[in-house]
Amino acid sequence: MAYITRRKHPVARRPVSQSLSLGSAVLTGLMASTAGAAGLPDDTPAAYRLDEVSVQSPHTGNYKSDRLTTPKFTQPISETPRTIQVINKQLMHDQQATTLTEALRNSPGVGTFYAGENGASTTGDSVYMRGFDSSGSIFVDGVRDLGSISRDVFNTEQVEVIKGPAGADYGRTAPTGSINLATKQAFQGDLSAASLTGGSDGQKRTTLDLNRRLTDSLAGRLNLMAQDSDVAGRDTVNNSRWGIAPALTLDLNERARLAFNFLHITQNNIPDGGVSTVGLPGYTTPDPAFPQISEAPKVDSENFYGAESDHDDAEVKMATVLFEYELTDRTRLHNTLRWGRTRQDYRLTAIMGVNANGSTDPADWTVRRLPNLKDQTNTILTNQTGLVTELDTGSVSHTLSYGVEVTREEIETRGLSRPTVPDASLYDPNDNLYYGASKDGSRGEGTTDTVAGYLFDTLTFGEHWQLNGGVRLDRYRADYESTTACTGGGRDPAACAGQAVGTVVPSVDTDSSDTLFNWKAGVLHKTTPWLNLYADYAVSHQPPGGENLQLSDSERSADNANYDPQKARTAEVGAKWKLAHNQLLLTTALYRTEVSDLVEQDPTDGNYYQTGEKRVQGVEVSVVGNITPNWNLSAGYTTMNATVEEGAAQSQDGGSRLTYTPEHAFTSWTTYRLPFDLTVGAGARYTGGLKRGRDGAVGTPDHTEGYWVADAMARYPLNRNVDLQLNVYNLFDEEYVAAINKSGYRYTPGTPRTALLSVNIHY
Repeated sequence: MAYITRRKHPVARRPVSQSLSLGSAVLTGLMASTAGAAGLPDDTPAAYRLDEVSVQSPHTGNYKSDRLTTPKFTQPISETPRTIQVINKQLMHDQQATTLTEALRNSPGVGTFYAGENGASTTGDSVYMRGFDSSGSIFVDGVRDLGSISRDVFNTEQVEVIKGPAGADYGRTAPTGSINLATKQAFQGDLSAASLTGGSDGQKRTTLDLNRRLTDSLAGRLNLMAQDSDVAGRDTVNNSRWGIAPALTLDLNERARLAFNFLHITQNNIPDGGVSTVGLPGYTTPDPAFPQISEAPKVDSENFYGAESDHDDAEVKMATVLFEYELTDRTRLHNTLRWGRTRQDYRLTAIMGVNANGSTDPADWTVRRLPNLKDQTNTILTNQTGLVTELDTGSVSHTLSYGVEVTREEIETRGLSRPTVPDASLYDPNDNLYYGASKDGSRGEGTTDTVAGYLFDTLTFGEHWQLNGGVRLDRYRADYESTTACTGGGRDPAACAGQAVGTVVPSVDTDSSDTLFNWKAGVLHKTTPWLNLYADYAVSHQPPGGENLQLSDSERSADNANYDPQKARTAEVGAKWKLAHNQLLLTTALYRTEVSDLVEQDPTDGNYYQTGEKRVQGVEVSVVGNITPNWNLSAGYTTMNATVEEGAAQSQDGGSRLTYTPEHAFTSWTTYRLPFDLTVGAGARYTGGLKRGRDGAVGTPDHTEGYWVADAMARYPLNRNVDLQLNVYNLFDEEYVAAINKSGYRYTPGTPRTALLSVNIHY
């Protein structure tokens, strides 16, 4: 999110050539306009320094972003002692990335490697980062974004990945980092940008980005998106969604600004329940009576084992009011008021083990279908007030960021009856199956209220030394109640004893409250004008119910209100080089994260205690920016030694390595503009093999193999306002496993070779 721009220093944002058209009539009707650009000088005080933005051709945009958009980080990225990666709109445009998951491919070792537990399946942005699930640590403009949906980036300025404990920044977070999406804002300038995209397997997408200077003090912006795309290499699976994001910015005077933003997205997808792992490396027979299954051929990776009634319908609404005021030349106030709601109605048919049905003929073999049902609403209301102040105490300069946040988060789930559905043929499944899912009367309701205060300070000693530190206190109270419809099964609560099947009984009624103290400290040495060395240490906590707000009464669950918050500690040392006249940033980091107070079962007495500990340590290297004005580069490599230090092994093979965490990962992307204005680009990604979770499944693979994928693009301007762009993905048509579920029954196949052709218009 950008902050106050003084009217005497008007700035205009770079047009986003990823912003696409909503139809040929709109494309041809766009009016050409011009916009001036002016940046703030380098010595502008950080208390009101803004991101430098300018209107640029999509051929010359830089991949390097100098700053994070949140005012909690007052220093440039090159002077912030943390591992930080920013994926900006130019990089996303060149790759034609449309979702958060696709954008995160530019951060090594970050991805959606997990396909769900047993018969249940995950949806949306189920992101793993440095060995831990980070799906609950996704933010929009610094505000937590709830819900397990797939996030579109049509209204996103940049994606900010901050690795290491982020509790001091945001409160409860995953132990290994956070992801923030910065929203596009209206600005004082004119912009018209659009694109129309079509490609393999029925992929169709169109978006539009319009910004207008309405008066000397008022600017408006409108982003639109529509998509209807089948999923390449998969039968039946489809992603359909549309979105609208209007924005207004009002300059009240030279020191104050109001910004209004609204986002609405509706998605109507056919979700992917995965493909049977039969025939993959490591698959052996789950039924000793039929050893032939071990030699069975691999199933077709296009097979869809779901039902005609499968759907993933979601509605996202988000309204934001931003107020900014320069109290003095060295103090800026910023206030964010946000209301957001996500409603998801979800029905997915997953699969489990193979049944030979007493036959040696593979044509007779089936897989069990298991419906997964969800009807859930997440709501958040928050007000965040902060200030940034610069002051001097003798020879030491301070940049203070401090504030107060008040938040209410709510979750409501409605129980659905799970019908019995017939098995599917292993090799020739048929989705000509429709089943209903009526409400069974059960429900769950949870509320978490949080009041938080934080104080960060960057102390500058002379020309070479900076100290960076901060603390945050979160006082929270979480209440959760749920009821359950009795099924007559072994998992029914005690209240179901003697009750008829279908009777709704109380299940969970509990609460949790605590005060979390999170902190961070770092030191940075400006060794040369181009090299900064740093060390950092941070501590954060994850309270019960922190990921999904749903408390539990199960002894084996970390969401049990009787447990203490889990604790994460990270130590990191690194270096940041500013190369190519400060257009290229090279970062190296050596880190170790230890997570303690994890819930583990004692094998001697069978009880559960908070004695578990996990550790992730490794090296990460990244480079992003422009080597020359015509040559862009984004690349990164990480190695992760992620292990269980105390407690039972998590992986199926019994080893100590953490699941769904590649030991090595590499990502790269580069583009070059040739003298005759043809821009060509290419990239390669490597993800090492993954260990899957441990359970009672027999005969399924206990790991996945590592894989390489290469992509390429070319863009050529037809004239100054229109260009054609071709993107080809998985250039060598590599077959690979992108994600696997805990039991190893099913996997998500990697996308085969596909192509997208885009017509981009920009004025």
